[in-house]
Amino acid sequence: MSEVMVQADNLMKIYKTKDIEVVALQGLDLTVETGELMAIIGNSGSGKSTFLNMIGGLDKPSAGKLFVDGKNLFTMTEKQLVDYKRKTVGFVWQNNARNLFPFLTALENVMVPMQISSQKKCRERALELLDMVGLAHKKGNKLSQLSGGEQQRIAIAIAVANSPKLLLADEPTGSVDSKTSDYILDLFRRLNKEWGQTIILVTHDVMLSKKVQRVAAIRDGKISSERILKESYTDVLSGATAGWEDETQDEFAIIDRAGRVQIPREFLETMDLQGNKVRMSVRDGKITLEK
Repeated sequence: MSEVMVQADNLMKIYKTKDIEVVALQGLDLTVETGELMAIIGNSGSGKSTFLNMIGGLDKPSAGKLFVDGKNLFTMTEKQLVDYKRKTVGFVWQNNARNLFPFLTALENVMVPMQISSQKKCRERALELLDMVGLAHKKGNKLSQLSGGEQQRIAIAIAVANSPKLLLADEPTGSVDSKTSDYILDLFRRLNKEWGQTIILVTHDVMLSKKVQRVAAIRDGKISSERILKESYTDVLSGATAGWEDETQDEFAIIDRAGRVQIPREFLETMDLQGNKVRMSVRDGKITLEK
């Protein structure tokens, strides 16, 4: 059996202010295997970025269980949390200002996390990483001298500089063109295939989400469905960035621990319901909903 990298059980997150209480996660369950490359999708406000921040140790859950690489994020001390963020997880943000120091060169930026961790041969390692993302020739360039796509590629090099066990990417292709998006996805694939890097992507990019093995959809603070790449498309993952048809994945609804299933809104709209009640029956091994 594969080892588990992320295990979230009945995860809750409630944000409270003086006048309002917002429930961002409502009993989210998700398992991510070691060595997996998967995506999380969902509308704005669905809870996907909140979940990513929790995995990254940037936000604390209100209730439930959350383990990453066997570490219990509920019981970590501040010192343990700093060590966890330095060694276990790497982050790639959509906003490049969070990824890079504008006054440093590309090479110096990649060296920063290694210097903080007192690694030896930082320069040699940084040059190797810049070569991996195809930007060794831009090692002396600063932020203002790099395109948005180049900045994002350097951000990936920075994120893996300390060899984290888990790479988290929040909208990594959100501000680049489709050609650069394909290049960035190819980088993630190489990291996953050649380095065995576990990667979780949060994205609105429909085409990107179609090109990974598994996609978990968050709706109303919990996993509502998962899409698994069809067997006929598995080989396509190894290279092609063109020729993808509309339905590359099979979609499965998720049954939570209480036996509840979220029915997609577009399905319900076809029933033209009056009120919120439906008849449920089992026929020939199939569950049927009727008005």
